[in-house]
Order: sequence, then C-alpha cells, then structure tokens
Amino acid sequence: MDEVSTNNSESLHTQEQRSGIIKTVVAIVVAIAVMLMMFIHKINSPRVLSAEELRINGLFVLDQPRILSDFELKNHRGEAFNRDSLKGKWSLVFFGFTHCPDICPTTMALLNQLLTEINGDILDQTQVVMVTADPARDSVEKLAEYVPFFNPDFIGVTGEFITLKKLGNQLNVPFVKVPQGDSYTVDHGGQVVIINPRGDYHGFLSTPLDLARMKLTYQSMVTASTCCGQ
Repeated sequence: MDEVSTNNSESLHTQEQRSGIIKTVVAIVVAIAVMLMMFIHKINSPRVLSAEELRINGLFVLDQPRILSDFELKNHRGEAFNRDSLKGKWSLVFFGFTHCPDICPTTMALLNQLLTEINGDILDQTQVVMVTADPARDSVEKLAEYVPFFNPDFIGVTGEFITLKKLGNQLNVPFVKVPQGDSYTVDHGGQVVIINPRGDYHGFLSTPLDLARMKLTYQSMVTASTCCGQ
C-alpha cells in the first residue's frame, strides 16, 4: 500500500513537472511571438520626421490648420462637392486642367503611384482630388473622362469660376488664364495641398514633386497626426 502511494505521488509529481514545463514553454513562445509582432510592426511603421525634416523633404505643415469657408461645387459624377466632402479622410488636392499638356498628367500619375506604395492603413485614410482651374472647358462630363483614367477612385471637381478661384485663394494656389494663339492655357500652382480629416487646410507638398519624398513625408505626417492627436 505504501509502495502504491509512493508511485502515485511520484506520478503526480512528474505530471506537475511536465505541466510546469509546458506552461513555461508556452509562455516563452507567446513572449517571443509578441516581441516578433512588435518588431515587425515597428519596421513596417512609417518613420516619423521632425517638422524641419519634413520641410527639407518638401512637405510644409501649417503652424495652425486653416478652417476653410463653405463652398459648393460638383464632382465628376455630378454630385455635390463641398467642405463636408473633405471630412473624414486626408485629402491630397491638386489644381489642374484637362488640356494641360505635361504638369497635370504627370502629377496625376505621380499621385496614383503614391497610393500604390503607401502603408495600407494610411491608404484607407486618403483621397485624391483634382480641382479644375479651367471650368469653361472642364465640365462634369469632361472630368468624368479624364480623372478616372489615372485612378478610378480619384475625384474630379468643377463648378463656377468664382467659387473655384476663392477656393484656390484659400489654399494659396493661384491660377490665371493665359492667351495662347487662338486659344488659351492656364498657369497654376503645382503644389499638392493637404486637407486634414476635419476639412481644414493642413499643409502642402511643394514642387518639384518626388515620389520617394512624398511617400516618406506624407506617411510621417499622417502617422504623427494619428498617434499624437494633431
């Protein structure tokens, strides 16, 4: 009887040892997995730059975001486009026109490339808007042909000239009609304006635009704004 009790005690002790070893191994594996996930998250997270580093690389953030006045325009689907249309996402806004021979299509293609390369979470928070600087020729129908060519999710915007001009002035983007033979062209600022998810003018990407710098600075700005509640 004593021998049976001893064997049972040894067996119970062995089981407890095995259970303890298993628990220890599981705890180690979980700890390693957590550390690995944190490492992967860190190396995949965009680097956060200082304000000076952002400026050096062409992104300028306003000291205080500028609240935009209300406006009423139309997108390339014929739907209303106003200040509320800029809320809820970061908006990359470019003023251009469909008859532009070089700068506009180059910039639109560059913005499409940017969206294919930025972090997935940041991509979900981003929309691209092309505002026409030539409403006389850029109707809703014309923008509907032009804008989706670069990306089906891009938004084209047109409307009354005076409304577009006032919006451009608020965003520090000048544009002016310039006679060219029997027709005309439009001189306009080439910077990409950044509107924050509150619908406020937040900053801009200056020219000359460069894909690598745009990706670096834009992701940094959004990451910093998200984590710091800016």
